[in-house]
Amino acid sequence: MSVVIPVKDDAVLLERCLEALSRQTRLPDEIIVVDNNSSDDSALVAVAGGARVVNCARPGIPAASATGYDAAVGDYVLRLDADCVPGTGWVQTMAETLDRRADVDVATNGAHFVDGPRLARRIAAVAYLAAYVVTTAPALGHRPVFGSNLAFRRTAWLDIRDRVHLHPDIHDDLDLAYHFGERHRIRRVPEAEMGVSSRPLASLGGFTRRANWAVRTIVLHWPADFPSVRWIRLLLRRLFHRFGVPTPRGGGS
Repeated sequence: MSVVIPVKDDAVLLERCLEALSRQTRLPDEIIVVDNNSSDDSALVAVAGGARVVNCARPGIPAASATGYDAAVGDYVLRLDADCVPGTGWVQTMAETLDRRADVDVATNGAHFVDGPRLARRIAAVAYLAAYVVTTAPALGHRPVFGSNLAFRRTAWLDIRDRVHLHPDIHDDLDLAYHFGERHRIRRVPEAEMGVSSRPLASLGGFTRRANWAVRTIVLHWPADFPSVRWIRLLLRRLFHRFGVPTPRGGGS
């Protein structure tokens, strides 16, 4: 099992994340911190926390994440962010899900906020993630994945790695969902507990920027993945699979 954490100038929260990973009921075999041109002590914190540091000069979370996935040697790749606080059973839950379900290649779940006004945390997290699902699922034709709480088989990554987009101003998890969802089954794992920072909601500018990333990611996949075209293609793939008919490997952008 390989855990991948992209980071840029987030040393304090990275230290908290690595501490949470050290308390897992099942420890990962490796932790890869991808340093995306940090100007703080993120790399030093990573080394002190037992992680292997991989450098990525290309700016942006998509490129940094992909660099980590390529560097991973585990059969399962688990992804979270530097501002995450995984529950103590997170690694074990993700591993057991993929162990148990040979038909599932991608496991994901939402998260709860670990900061901000205590009474508003749960409501804000539910609203934020619900908005993400409601706005992206119709475009995808299936459930999205949440990059802060994600696991997948390395073979699935190798299948899609040459098609993912590495632009800095897109949602890397939404882009992954487009490509994983084409031929790999995605399953939500409610038991995979994850805490995240509420920073995306800290300012209107930050929220607007993320919303623009989502729109840009969706439009980037058109016309090949225009919703009606994608829905029909996915439906045909599922029907072919059900009746044992080989399907072409093309499709999608």
